[in-house]
Amino acid sequence: MEFGLDTFGDVNGKPYAEVIRDVVEQGVLADRLGLDFFGVGEHHRDDYAISSPEIVLAAIAARTERIRLGTAVTVLSSDDPVRVFERFATLDAVSRGRAEIILGRGSFTESFPLFGYDLADYERLFAEKLDLMSELLSEGPVTWEGSIRPPLRDQQVYPKTESGGIRTWIGVGGSPESVVRAAQYGLPLVLAIIGGAPARFAPYTELYRRALKELDQQPQPIGVHCPGFVAETDQQAVDILWPHARRNLDRIGRERGWPPATRARFEADVTDGAWHVGSPETVAQKIAATVKALEIDRFDLKYSHGPLPAEHLTTCIELYATKVVPRVRELLA
Repeated sequence: MEFGLDTFGDVNGKPYAEVIRDVVEQGVLADRLGLDFFGVGEHHRDDYAISSPEIVLAAIAARTERIRLGTAVTVLSSDDPVRVFERFATLDAVSRGRAEIILGRGSFTESFPLFGYDLADYERLFAEKLDLMSELLSEGPVTWEGSIRPPLRDQQVYPKTESGGIRTWIGVGGSPESVVRAAQYGLPLVLAIIGGAPARFAPYTELYRRALKELDQQPQPIGVHCPGFVAETDQQAVDILWPHARRNLDRIGRERGWPPATRARFEADVTDGAWHVGSPETVAQKIAATVKALEIDRFDLKYSHGPLPAEHLTTCIELYATKVVPRVRELLA
């Protein structure tokens, strides 16, 4: 069982540069405290500071020894798979084999007009680019043809990795088609559970395992990404997090037509939904329940939320690594 952290570099009143430097320090802290994975999201909007995750991860790699470093997620639909491979192969060299890629469509669409893509091609872009990416991951000569870019004929892509491969996952939000697609390519699966009780995602993990078997693919790990926050007590965790989470939820809600967030709804999500929030014991119990319900191999806590100050993020990381994770291991044992 692996335990990780994810952040989008949420802007919290500091300049973008300072937020990015804080994320680097948080990744270094996660490594020092023995966590398994540190994931950095890719966004192209003003409330998140990180648009080039690989550069941030390379800075963390230079100051860490053990922790695996990856994205949460790489928005493959609006990127070039060849460049994605080249950047991560470079990160893999810098980190001495600790790079990971989580490929996804992302939960926002700003990158499409920014890089000149039509949202009408949303499905085709991801499907074809994932197909090309799967060929590139073999690290051999690539011959590929699709409708979104010129074909490749017996083309080599450099640098090659020392191990001959980069651990690559597909991140999905809960669509059966996306789950089956991950199985078709024999790639590990990450479920982004940002709403609803984690246990209700069990049909997706069951579908993925069944699809792997029926497609004659090897068994693959399953990870989960969930929002959360740890403080000394349950009340303190909710009191600290709520005003910052509300600002974040309301901003996204205005864009997507959701009603304003309420504390009652938020506390219900903390009790029964996707949010893993509370004291170390409370969060550990909920993570253990999520792991058991879905039979997963990795749990990643998305610990940054809107303008939540950096000092609270540091405390959360420390409590998660030193108290929550050991307690989850006890509960699972």
